[in-house]
Amino acid sequence: MKVSTVSSQRQIERRAVFLVSGGARGITAQCVIRLAGQYRCGFILLGRTSVAEPEPEWAAGCGTEAELKKRMVSFCRKEGRALQPREIQKDCRRILARREVEHTLQAIRQAGGRAVYACADVTNGKELKAELANAVRQMGSVTGLIHGAGVLADKRIEAKTDEDFELVYGAKITGLQNLLSCVAPDQLQHLILFSSVAAFFGNPGQTDYSLANEILNKTAHLIGRLHPSCRVLALNWGPWDGGMVTPELKHFFEDRQIPLIPVPAGTQVLIDALENDGSVQSVIGSSLPVVEAARDTTLRKHRIQRTLSLEENPFLLDHVIGGAPVLPTTCAISWIIHSCESCYPGFSFFASRDFRILKGIVFDRTFAGSYNLDLVETAAPDPDEIVIEARITSSAPGGKTRYHYSTTLVLKRHLPAPPVRAFNRLAYPDSSPDMPFYRDGTLFHGPSFQGIRQVLELTPERLVLECEVDKIDERRQGQFQLRTFNPFSADIAFQSMLIWVRQTYGAGSLPLACKAGEQYETVPFEKPFYITLEVVTATENRLVADIATHDETGRVYNSISGGEVAIDKHLIELFKQNRFRNETASAR
Repeated sequence: MKVSTVSSQRQIERRAVFLVSGGARGITAQCVIRLAGQYRCGFILLGRTSVAEPEPEWAAGCGTEAELKKRMVSFCRKEGRALQPREIQKDCRRILARREVEHTLQAIRQAGGRAVYACADVTNGKELKAELANAVRQMGSVTGLIHGAGVLADKRIEAKTDEDFELVYGAKITGLQNLLSCVAPDQLQHLILFSSVAAFFGNPGQTDYSLANEILNKTAHLIGRLHPSCRVLALNWGPWDGGMVTPELKHFFEDRQIPLIPVPAGTQVLIDALENDGSVQSVIGSSLPVVEAARDTTLRKHRIQRTLSLEENPFLLDHVIGGAPVLPTTCAISWIIHSCESCYPGFSFFASRDFRILKGIVFDRTFAGSYNLDLVETAAPDPDEIVIEARITSSAPGGKTRYHYSTTLVLKRHLPAPPVRAFNRLAYPDSSPDMPFYRDGTLFHGPSFQGIRQVLELTPERLVLECEVDKIDERRQGQFQLRTFNPFSADIAFQSMLIWVRQTYGAGSLPLACKAGEQYETVPFEKPFYITLEVVTATENRLVADIATHDETGRVYNSISGGEVAIDKHLIELFKQNRFRNETASAR
């Protein structure tokens, strides 16, 4: 026998009252009817459909939109009035909507619940408060909120207007803000937000809808943390077999083998979510179909501008040289990689060729604040691979362009299988657990970048490290969030060159370039991995090495060929000055 895990403060009692936006019609109405049958509680349904005016006599007996249109045309002709087809359609749909509202109210009462309807637009805060006050007098104080209102305006992003965005965004986000201004979260026992799989997977033509629903998801997590006594749910619904899914759209989904959520199954999911202390956010259903458009054969260019600041990137205080924070090389690579992947959905970063550090970004008097990333396709579009030249620049005083980083990036639709190199952890019995490198000036890196756990081997030709990087809080990651490329774990590869140089030449070093780099999988947080450095050439001024990052079986996460650092003994003193000195920076 299953024992309920619902706490007494979250149980839905008969005296409970739910305020439901979009609750009188469509799928939200079906969910409310199911809740009424389960809990026999009360509901205040909000919608934009007016039910004040009675249905015209001529509409009696007409059950479909086609019948209504035919009857209305006949009636208007008798009255000697001429209506445009758009007006006829609008009036007929208004009648059908009114009927649906009345049917929902009747179904709730037949199921054992109580319900009233308030005609109000959730995007109009003043109207909402006035209508809600009257409904609360009839039903009692609101104890739960279901936000199911939503509007679609599907178009490709370049065709969307400001009005399209406001229509879609307003129903979801402005609507929720207005609802919470009427009913404070601290008086709620339940908050249920109807989100969409479009927020989780994305969907062509629905940039605004995806954005709005993802804000709902994040809001649910936030309110859940701030008000732990309130059961908060963000249900990311896939397409239902009903509601906004027309027969034509249903056929479209069936052709692409996208399963629809049956109404009985979907409403049961809602009941199960309410009666179990599960996660705040749930995805119900599969991803929406992606229809790929034919690619333009024109070589495309993109310019992406980013404003950097210390305040938005707390990890920079763990990457300080000579008293000034320095943007890690791996963060510059991360910015390029993730920008390219955003510009080309369906493609993933595979390789970087000829990466060069021209002038690093330092948060001192040279700091520009605003930086440009230019991306230029270099070859005719290929269905499986895209090659892009990337360059990060800023404007120096006087308008002169300052060049910071450059590379050629290769994106692939399907990454090749990771190579496997010979490796046996047990072959290093004399490894050194003492790690002085973060203390003696060999490395300047703070906690966000400290991942070296042991030196397994150190010779004039080779260095092997055992590593593990603690998970970095998302707030601390700032503008360089972990996605397909982990800049915090990847930084260890460059640290290995600094260690080898210090142990071999007693000097410090900084990265200059990388002939080639390849990634097969993302280096994980909180899991051991290994760095194997093999020297290619070395002098007192410069080291060139090949580096592989791999797991305990030798399976390669990523690799660097021809990684190059400049060697300078004066760097040791600068490395020891790894605490931020405010007077050195004019960072904004």
